[in-house]
Amino acid sequence: MATTKRVDNSPLPITDVPHTDISVLMNPGNEKRQDMTGFDDDYVDIVDYIVRCTHKIWEERNLGLIYTHYAHNVLIHTSDGQTMERDKVIGDSAKTMAAFPNIRLYADDVIWSGDAQTGYHSSHRITWTGRNTGYSVYGPPTSRNVVRQGIAHCLVKDNMIVEEWICRDELAMVLQLGHDPIELAKQMTAKAASSGLKRPAIPTGEVARLRGQPPPERPAPQTSENPEAFVKAMLQDVWNCRMVGEIPKYYAPHLYARVPGHRMIYGLGNYQAHVLGLLAMFPDLALVVDHQCCIGDETRGYRVATRWFLHGTHDGNGPLGEPTGKPVTVWGISHHEIRSGKIEREWMIYDVFAMLKQIYWPS
Repeated sequence: MATTKRVDNSPLPITDVPHTDISVLMNPGNEKRQDMTGFDDDYVDIVDYIVRCTHKIWEERNLGLIYTHYAHNVLIHTSDGQTMERDKVIGDSAKTMAAFPNIRLYADDVIWSGDAQTGYHSSHRITWTGRNTGYSVYGPPTSRNVVRQGIAHCLVKDNMIVEEWICRDELAMVLQLGHDPIELAKQMTAKAASSGLKRPAIPTGEVARLRGQPPPERPAPQTSENPEAFVKAMLQDVWNCRMVGEIPKYYAPHLYARVPGHRMIYGLGNYQAHVLGLLAMFPDLALVVDHQCCIGDETRGYRVATRWFLHGTHDGNGPLGEPTGKPVTVWGISHHEIRSGKIEREWMIYDVFAMLKQIYWPS
């Protein structure tokens, strides 16, 4: 676990969300735990900054703090595209709060890297709860309660978020509101297309796997002593090389995983079934790693955050409907907890509902 030093040279650990009570998270004191040059004085480290500025904006409803915590030209990445408008961040946040007036955001973890000079990267996993008593992008109020998870990856410098990748489990939202995801995707895309909007652009650059080309290269053997390389090798081996039988090499038998739709997976066999189900729907699937950061140590275990892109063609049967032959690109973020050389817990967050909108956009 990363540390800085007190004046008396005793270690002062940087805030560790899973092992810290909420009362301490909200009252961290005023002693700096790492270099926070350029940040507001009351933040003691980057984890504290992420947790408490999120709390101030969402829990305390202080939307105006977005002006002091987001750069004016902040680049925001969501499953629906990119924006560079701080005011849109405020507007979208207000819409969500109006749709779910009792919304709560619970900090589950913050995995980070970087420094004050070049900027901090943070990967903030959140459990999001609320009751839908207002109008949302999915329609009139339903009075239903919703629980979903999301991960926000931020690049932060001088007290400002300058770039943010927001990844939410929208499928969980749609299902818990009582909608049929496929029918809702068809309705929303038909309405958008009739208003003149174009289908979201699908990147056309080469991906790691191309049909008819040589098979993907197996990764060099890695151990958990290099956690980021270990996770990257697993993603290449299992997802791109299709070595589903190698899952026990990377994962512990008592694996617990969270995947879209607010689904929980226990054990290696169920996880293999999950992987095979996605590969069946997208036979040419390719997963490309975009960014990683890691915290932890051998004693308490390592926690790795990985941002990635998934490309594929909807050519197989599955819960997304009959094959359409449509290309799909979605990005996601995974958190992995590694102990005793194996992955024990995984959160794989990506927007399946965005995939449905790409699949069912009118041709």
